[in-house]
Amino acid sequence: MTEQLAAVQKTREVRDSVVVRFAGDSGDGMQLAGTQFTMENALAGSDLATFPDYPAEIRAPAGTTYGVSSFQIHFGAVDVKTAGDELDVLVALNPAALKVNLRDLRIGGTVVVDTGSFTARNMGKADYELSPLEDDTLAPYQVIQLDIGQLTRNAVEHLELSSRDALRSRNMWALGLLLWMFDRDKTATVEWLRAKFKDNEGAAEAAVATLSAGHAFGETVEMPTKIPGYTVSRAELAAGVYRTVSGTDALAWGLASGLKSSGLGRMVFASYPITPASPLLHVLARMKELGVVTFQAEDEIAAACAAIGASYAGSLGVTSSSGPGIALKTEAIGLAVATELPLVVVNSQRGGPSTGLPTKTEQSDLFQAVYGRNSDTPVAVIAPATPADCFHVGREAVRLATRYMTPVFVLTDAYLANAAEPWLIPDLEALDDFTVDLREEPEGFQPYARDPETLARPWAVPGTPGLEHRIGGIERDAATGNISYDPDNHQEMTRLRAEKIAGIADDVPPQGVELGPAEGRLAVVGWGSTYGSLFKAVERSRARGLEVSHVHIRYLSPFPANLEDLLSRFEHVLVPEINTGQLVTMLRSTYLIPARGLNRVAGRPFRIGDVEVAIGRILSDGGDR
Repeated sequence: MTEQLAAVQKTREVRDSVVVRFAGDSGDGMQLAGTQFTMENALAGSDLATFPDYPAEIRAPAGTTYGVSSFQIHFGAVDVKTAGDELDVLVALNPAALKVNLRDLRIGGTVVVDTGSFTARNMGKADYELSPLEDDTLAPYQVIQLDIGQLTRNAVEHLELSSRDALRSRNMWALGLLLWMFDRDKTATVEWLRAKFKDNEGAAEAAVATLSAGHAFGETVEMPTKIPGYTVSRAELAAGVYRTVSGTDALAWGLASGLKSSGLGRMVFASYPITPASPLLHVLARMKELGVVTFQAEDEIAAACAAIGASYAGSLGVTSSSGPGIALKTEAIGLAVATELPLVVVNSQRGGPSTGLPTKTEQSDLFQAVYGRNSDTPVAVIAPATPADCFHVGREAVRLATRYMTPVFVLTDAYLANAAEPWLIPDLEALDDFTVDLREEPEGFQPYARDPETLARPWAVPGTPGLEHRIGGIERDAATGNISYDPDNHQEMTRLRAEKIAGIADDVPPQGVELGPAEGRLAVVGWGSTYGSLFKAVERSRARGLEVSHVHIRYLSPFPANLEDLLSRFEHVLVPEINTGQLVTMLRSTYLIPARGLNRVAGRPFRIGDVEVAIGRILSDGGDR
């Protein structure tokens, strides 16, 4: 047996990194298969990034192109920053999955096709007039044609399941084959399946049997063209304890960690379900022992108002939604600005407008976060760059909200919320505390008397003896908090609220450069989830000798104090973003710099190659449009 395994290893091709995508109908379990494939690669020591993609409909018509669900993972020994531009391997479990995803497979890549699903009916649903298995559609690729449905039925024949029940494990057969193809263990997945189906022994046995059958098939199959095998080396990661984390998980832990550092003791997370923001409620609902109280309100307005009420009562109020829900919360957010109470608002951005593309990613709510309220209503806005970075941004949102008594927007998006990467778990005890001082001393108390450093008003919990006070949405006197219609007072309060937010610029780290020098010919400036694509595009361009740097902005309102000086050191500024030009407009209007945009609103992250082309074009034509 040892000699046989050694022979198999010798025939494997060594790869630094690989991009794999599982694709099938939305009921085929592609997200589950992809998630488990991710876990096995993480346990094998690979650096990785994932990209789940699924339809918005609860159950799109089976077999149609708009019902295709997929899960992409880029893993390897290299520094992985994105889920990958082109696929090395595509697993297509039906004609529609092949039709939608084949364009992303690189020439010479491998496509695994479930031939059993290529019936005339299914091909018609996918708008194939001729079978792509019989014409030259797949000629540019390495094709592995397998009747995965029949192979799955064979694997569970001894369990005497119905054909329909047997086919539920088809995704596990495909997963088993891919685990063998990339020399990955299946032990963790077997244990996970047994735990998941602990109350249904038949389902557990079927899933494990098909997983094992797919894993064994790669070694034992006799085909004219052997199924290729690969070895992907371990990544050189910093020592420590890691876990695979999605942006949603990391943000939830960041908010909980921020709560602990603040010393408040309780966070009230009030939300209303909306894609792709809902999972944050699900994760936080499991953190009761950390002082997290979750409340699913009857609507978006009630959710925001409940969070504000929690902050008024001395807890940390947090609410979340996506663009349409944020629109409904707008008046309440204005109330939080007027009352000057801490409030964290998480916006998991998605394609719009209206219902738009609810399961696809976009960065089109930047204007909404910075400007989207009536009157002059300044708030702080920050954005994480990667799934793991959501942890630190969650903590920072709590710090800013409580230190400056203000709403703070966290602009994440569908990609960051669902994507995953390895996360080096920090030493929580080593994280800096930012303890909140609730007002207890009644002497000299005025509800709008401000801290001279931050301009924040005192946070006084109702019921504290001697600190009785009223706050509300009607304009207040700049000291006493009594209702005031005095025009000079309103001018002063408007100035103070704006000056308070502007002062945050001096309380955040100076804007740095992610890659390249802090001056030169071209700065590629981004924010949010474009980080990986921009970093890799700049890295590749610099490897070709181009003079380009990468600047990524976390603090979007206010901008870091040194941002103008930094950008002025570059001849040209390129701003790629997944909208029609919002950050570039802000930079132009704020600093009067001739920045140019690179805009894409296709519901998907930027391809590295597209940014690389734009960099080359600017540096080759001297910046001329």
